Amino acid sequence: MVDPRTPVIVGVGQFTERIDDSDYRGLSAVDLATEAVRAALADTGVDVTAAATAIETVYGLRQFEISGPMPAKLGKSNNYPRSVMRRIGGDPTRVVLEPVGGQGPQKLVTEAGNAIAAGEFDVAMVIGSEPGSTARYFADRDDKPDFTEQVDGQLEDRGHQIHQYFTEYTASHGLTGAAVQYGLLDNARRGRLGRSVGDYRQEMAELFAPMSKVAAKNPFSSSPVERSVEEIVTVTDDNRMICDPYPRLLVARDQVNQGAAAIMMSVAAARRLGVPEEKWVYLHGHSDMTEQGLLDRVDLGASPAAVHAAREALRVAEIGVDDIATFDLYSCFPFPVFVVSEALGIDGADPRGLTVTGGLPYFGGPGNSYSLHAIAETVGRIRETPGQFGFVGANGGTMSKYSVGIYSTLPVGWRTDRSAALNLDVAALPKVPVTEWPEGRGTIETYSVRYDWPVRTGVIIGRSDADNTRFMALTEDENLVALMSDGDPLGAAIEVRRDGKVNRAKLR
Repeated sequence: MVDPRTPVIVGVGQFTERIDDSDYRGLSAVDLATEAVRAALADTGVDVTAAATAIETVYGLRQFEISGPMPAKLGKSNNYPRSVMRRIGGDPTRVVLEPVGGQGPQKLVTEAGNAIAAGEFDVAMVIGSEPGSTARYFADRDDKPDFTEQVDGQLEDRGHQIHQYFTEYTASHGLTGAAVQYGLLDNARRGRLGRSVGDYRQEMAELFAPMSKVAAKNPFSSSPVERSVEEIVTVTDDNRMICDPYPRLLVARDQVNQGAAAIMMSVAAARRLGVPEEKWVYLHGHSDMTEQGLLDRVDLGASPAAVHAAREALRVAEIGVDDIATFDLYSCFPFPVFVVSEALGIDGADPRGLTVTGGLPYFGGPGNSYSLHAIAETVGRIRETPGQFGFVGANGGTMSKYSVGIYSTLPVGWRTDRSAALNLDVAALPKVPVTEWPEGRGTIETYSVRYDWPVRTGVIIGRSDADNTRFMALTEDENLVALMSDGDPLGAAIEVRRDGKVNRAKLR
């Protein structure tokens, strides 16, 4: 018999709306989340109204439109969680809006679990949604909907905190999108492994192609199409280069309309409300880790924090990798999947697969809330195979934060993790000194190419010949951009000079 304060997930829900659906309605972020919440309430197996009114705390994940200073082009709610709850007849005591980060869903499930176990409340819900496809659809139309809502009531807004993932220096050097940031990491990893450009792209495609098979069978996928390795690796007009080394089919699909929700209760509350025990899913292992800043990392092709997160969650769960039945490894780009699968000793050929949704490029990458879909899918799978374990890995920033959850129907009391101490260990790792404005000679440590800018531009992290300190630079130099686009510039000798707020590089 577990402690009555033990937290359990009792309801999950998902919703997807596609532009080409015959019943497309153009739902707002609030409406998408509401559809998912209704599904989660129904999934509890109890009276929907009773479940809705029992929710005391709601954690909301930010959409892209409220993840920074940019305006929401179609309008927004001033209180996203309460707008959703008003639609379902709930009135929670507390609502929270979480900062930017794809690790947020798993981090919030763990946070809610800790609070329930400590007796702070009995029933919580995590919600997320992303209407990016609809925002794009209506961008240039005259019949735009107005999604503006004003709702009174408490809101704990933790701020978008997006600036924790970049600085003025990195942003001025092109690190204003996820694809270029992860391109730097994947190319650094390729260099450490000694792979050629072609071989590495083949490996990325082989890693991701099986995910598309899962997406093709998932009714909640934004792009339910199976892709072959050849299709993913071949650059075409439809599979254009975004940022080196990624053609479009290796990049998270952020133009989606998706919502997800998960309801968590104490065992006591679940019994009181009559939730059937076959619905209960326990969080056996968990961890929340933070990586060093991008330019501080000794090895840009590694992520010690993510490795710690995966191993710590397994330790807390008191199981090994062989005990896991399902995995969902955050797959915005290949790099996070490579890092965590290597830490676990598995690969893309593992018969268990690396995703239960279909992955961010194919299932969809609904901003900060993707892993809430992974949790929902995992809960469903684990209920179908009682006693087995499901692993969810959630990644945020530029491989900046990583959270892991391990789920099972097997009853277990709430366990604590050592993430705080491990984070201190990561923070204390050696750092590379940075010289922001080098002059003279250097070499390319890693790179990406921005094909998504009006002028094709190389983005470089380099090392100074004078003192081996690290720097960033941009280049439009014809010869250097050609090498970066069509050859292998790792280790190439360059000349660097300051040009206002950026460094400029050319071949030497």
